[in-house]
Amino acid sequence: MVFDLKKIKNLSIIGQRATLGTCLFEIEEHYENLLVLSADTSTSAGLDKFRKIKPHKYIEMGISEQNMIGVAAGLSSENFNVLTTTFSPFQTLRCLEQIKVNLGYMKFKVTMVGLASGVALGTLGYTHCSIEDLSIIYSIPNIKIISPADSLETYKSVMASLDSKDSTYIRLTGNAPSNIVYNEDYKFEIGKANIITSYGIDACIISSGSMVYHSKRASEILLEKNIKTSVYNFHTIRPLDKNILENIFEKFNLIITVEEHNIVNGLGSVIANEIVSFKKKIRLKKLGLPHNYEKSGEYGDLLNFYNLNSKGIAEEVAQLINNE
Repeated sequence: MVFDLKKIKNLSIIGQRATLGTCLFEIEEHYENLLVLSADTSTSAGLDKFRKIKPHKYIEMGISEQNMIGVAAGLSSENFNVLTTTFSPFQTLRCLEQIKVNLGYMKFKVTMVGLASGVALGTLGYTHCSIEDLSIIYSIPNIKIISPADSLETYKSVMASLDSKDSTYIRLTGNAPSNIVYNEDYKFEIGKANIITSYGIDACIISSGSMVYHSKRASEILLEKNIKTSVYNFHTIRPLDKNILENIFEKFNLIITVEEHNIVNGLGSVIANEIVSFKKKIRLKKLGLPHNYEKSGEYGDLLNFYNLNSKGIAEEVAQLINNE
């Protein structure tokens, strides 16, 4: 698959959710045993074209997410390459026991895609927002976790997950159009983090999902103030890239994690555990959503309120450095 600038921009325009459907439609011929299961989200996941033209590879499960995981595991046991999708809280929390037993315990391989994770659906409140999914899935063994930074990385995440031998949870954040992090094609590999900016060693910003773009912009804002930071995209939460993390621990005394997730048991907590494991004396600040169910509202307004935009992240980092 060739990703030129035109294709990257087109994927950005439709956003991560619709990119899922576009990706599956374009690559399905390479996966004879592919089956896509949807819990009444064919339109939300951009799967209408796939559903109509490839009906033999699509199963509509209706609003029965727990049943969907059970069926997916059964199909996996018969050597189908199964992908399931619905909105993130229903893909994870609603069918958690089925995920634990069928995927974590019995190790049937299924690729799960959580739509509109984080606070993209903020107008619907915390029944539809998903700020706990990373911590929930991370607690279950044998499931990889990916939080792609933009639509291009979403496309690559889906392909890599279908090629993997293990179950994977792909967490889609942000809205449409999605911000572009990668302006050109690059090598994506599950478990391999990417350097986004490397301006200096005043601080290291580790982010994932929608926050990679805002962290990149924050790093550029800080550079104008002569604060030199580096930004890393840890798109894979599990398995974590411990090699690059060890290099970060050697270079930086201050690490800021940024995520569109609860600051308890998300990416920041995973990094904190590694700091302890490596026995490093490093300052760590976790930026993200509070461990509470607070404001509802438009997506952009919520990011601004919680300082999870470029300006807010830059201000937080500058304050941390100035207080050293």
